[in-house]
Amino acid sequence: MEQSAIPFETQRIPVVEGHLPEELAGTLYRNGPGQLVRNGVLTGHWFDGDGAVLAVHFGDGEATATYRYVDTEARREEERAGRWLYGNYGMLPAGNWWQRMTGGRSLKNAANTSVLALPDRLLALWEGGRPHRLDLDTLETLGLEDFGELPGDRSYSAHPKIDPKSGEIYNFGMVPGPVPKLWLYRSDATGKLLKQNLLKLPRVSLTHDFALAGPYLVFFIPPTQLQLAPVVFSLKSFSDSLQWKPELGTTILIFDRETLALVNRAVVEPWFQWHFSHGRLDCDGKVHIGFVGYDSFSTNQYLKEVASGKIETSAFGTLREVSFDPNNPEKVEHKTWVNQQCEFPVVNDWANISQQPPPDIYFSAHRPNQTNEPRAKSDLFGAIAHYQPETDQLTVIDAGEGHYPSEPIVVYDQDNFPQWLLTVVYDGVNHCSQVWIYNAASSDHLQDGAIAKLQLPSVIPHSFHGTWSPA
Repeated sequence: MEQSAIPFETQRIPVVEGHLPEELAGTLYRNGPGQLVRNGVLTGHWFDGDGAVLAVHFGDGEATATYRYVDTEARREEERAGRWLYGNYGMLPAGNWWQRMTGGRSLKNAANTSVLALPDRLLALWEGGRPHRLDLDTLETLGLEDFGELPGDRSYSAHPKIDPKSGEIYNFGMVPGPVPKLWLYRSDATGKLLKQNLLKLPRVSLTHDFALAGPYLVFFIPPTQLQLAPVVFSLKSFSDSLQWKPELGTTILIFDRETLALVNRAVVEPWFQWHFSHGRLDCDGKVHIGFVGYDSFSTNQYLKEVASGKIETSAFGTLREVSFDPNNPEKVEHKTWVNQQCEFPVVNDWANISQQPPPDIYFSAHRPNQTNEPRAKSDLFGAIAHYQPETDQLTVIDAGEGHYPSEPIVVYDQDNFPQWLLTVVYDGVNHCSQVWIYNAASSDHLQDGAIAKLQLPSVIPHSFHGTWSPA
């Protein structure tokens, strides 16, 4: 993996293979850790790298791209010093114990996880603090976002959910401490906060994502528990202080999405998850939640090793769906849909608010010749996949030896049918990065391969999440 990004200003990017669709109009935004090494020293975890945002603008049969670091205050300070100074998810602050305790650099907002495109600004999201506000076109960093009234010590997580009808935005923020708390937020389409609510939690866990399912917001609190004292006294990083405690079970929290009030809660069998694919409500009022689930917390160590490029730990996440009556969530039906290692599931936003069959799901997967044994050590994902739950059809699109696609981003047409699929691919054979475009009208079209490949000016280190903003 490339460990330091080389940013570039807006420039036209050439099509090196295929043909760019004339009707593709809008912007692909992606965010991820752009700098993982400073003065020869590697970050403690993949999650710690400084955020860098890529924007690829499509229109009139052409494409331009811009790539810039998020200009955070902490990044500027570390650049001047030429070394890591701040603590983060997998890092302690620089210095001895006393310097760590008194230096005021316990946590850096890395702004490196995802993006939210609003009508007049782009937000670089990081779940441990407030987002950074960027210019939609130039990606210039404009400052920290407060949504009109968000306090400075409040966090705003990296996976907001958007109602495609109203444009309303739902999100949350975790507050660790002796009495951990979960803040819920509902905003209008411009990002202005409309309502907030607070819930006290029984423990500090690791909650990265949630689901919008019809009238509900659904959280799964996994059985991870933070040892608070080592973090407070700068003895261990947040990552190293998280313990896997399956005996605690997974806690399901169900909220009313309008009032943000707690509707129900239950403790069920243990699992861990980073990302949800969808939430839906069927005609009988039953809630169905799709996600990539793990039977342990080994995924955390795996992701730590990704940053170094030396993966020694396996992490076997499978595509699953759980179903329950919101009035009786203790009785959970658990199905494994795709029993192959995968991550970064993506669906149409309409799937989360409509009473309908299970939606088509797109995600990152291993190439067909890569092993999927749970105990096997494996490379980064070398394929993207399309799963159709109604027919149980799985289509895996192999990117080829030494090619690593990022999370697939699907562009839907005005009737909410998949039209195009976009992914940023690292070509490890030629050490370059490209944007690949697929025809997503059907699995057959996807299997035909990329209809266009566009060359980016520099290598883009593997990013986490992105979004599509139509013109």
